[in-house]
Amino acid sequence: MKHTAFIKFHEELGAKMVEFAGYYMPVQYEGLVKEHLAVRSSVGVFDVSHMGEVWVKGPKALDFIQWVTSNDGSKLVDGKVQYSCFPNGKGGIVDDLLVYQINSETYLLVINAANIDKDWIWLVEKGKEFGLTEHELYNASDEFAQLAVQGPLALNAMQKLTNEPVEDMEYYTFKKLNFAGVNDVIFSTTGYTGSGGCEIYMANKDAPAIWKAVFEAGKGFGIKPIGLAARDTLRLEMGFCLYGNDINDTTSPIEAGLGWITKFTDHKDFIDKDYLLKQKEEGVSRRLRGFEMIDRGIPRQHYEICDAEGNIIGEVTSGTMAPSLNKAIGMGYVASGFTKFDTEIYIKIRNKMLKAKIVKTPFYKG
Repeated sequence: MKHTAFIKFHEELGAKMVEFAGYYMPVQYEGLVKEHLAVRSSVGVFDVSHMGEVWVKGPKALDFIQWVTSNDGSKLVDGKVQYSCFPNGKGGIVDDLLVYQINSETYLLVINAANIDKDWIWLVEKGKEFGLTEHELYNASDEFAQLAVQGPLALNAMQKLTNEPVEDMEYYTFKKLNFAGVNDVIFSTTGYTGSGGCEIYMANKDAPAIWKAVFEAGKGFGIKPIGLAARDTLRLEMGFCLYGNDINDTTSPIEAGLGWITKFTDHKDFIDKDYLLKQKEEGVSRRLRGFEMIDRGIPRQHYEICDAEGNIIGEVTSGTMAPSLNKAIGMGYVASGFTKFDTEIYIKIRNKMLKAKIVKTPFYKG
């Protein structure tokens, strides 16, 4: 099991530690609800060093990214980030990811921890088709540490650690800057919580000093360490997909409501383009939808979704009691005839049919 560069801090703080995607990670410190609400109201810090990072460099870099990802990389400019996915050639998704454009021949792909090995094998295979060398396609996942500092006060607190203006950074942008006395830190504003904030990418050797500086800077802002449990409830309140739950190798981006990152432009060809275009034009038999419970009960992954007669019409992919909303919410794939908002559905929980309704995401409006 791998440890991140912040392991000693988690243990000193008494975090409950679990195995996650091959890493020993903090699932909670004070408790899920307290940590969740701290991010919504002030500022919380997540160790997300388990995420993977892959460099794509050279004159063929953009063409390669255009082929292996669904979004249109040509729309990127230096300092901009793009959300995208890797279509798998069979109508499913290898992974969802972030694409950072450092310059026109240098890109950083940020991928999910559980998929690092799978993604790397996939990228190497596709890279060979493009003639990319080991210097042009490089897996740097073990070299990075990363903190996600999230919440409405996060950027105010982090401004204390850099002379570069960061408080008004646009969503999905980044800067390379001197942060807490460390040069060439990547400071981005993508976020997975819906409450604003930033991500800080650093070399492992700089991680302890930056952790200490971040918590010192946040003292007057109510800063708290946050575990993976609250990260999951925060992202679900926003209706953000989690790979392995809401999307996987068998779900298409069109079914998953990710048509907005699947760009069918003449100048871009990509894996599964024709198949996904056909889905977009002809429709799909199921859709990922958000729902909220009407009857009392908490939906969980793999619970059956049924119609009023008890016929199975889908399956729950994510579900929880949402701390910010004080109601049970979930997402799941639902047959096309039941996808309209306000449609009543039933979630089978412990052999009981409990009423819910289809709603528009995000659940949390901020």
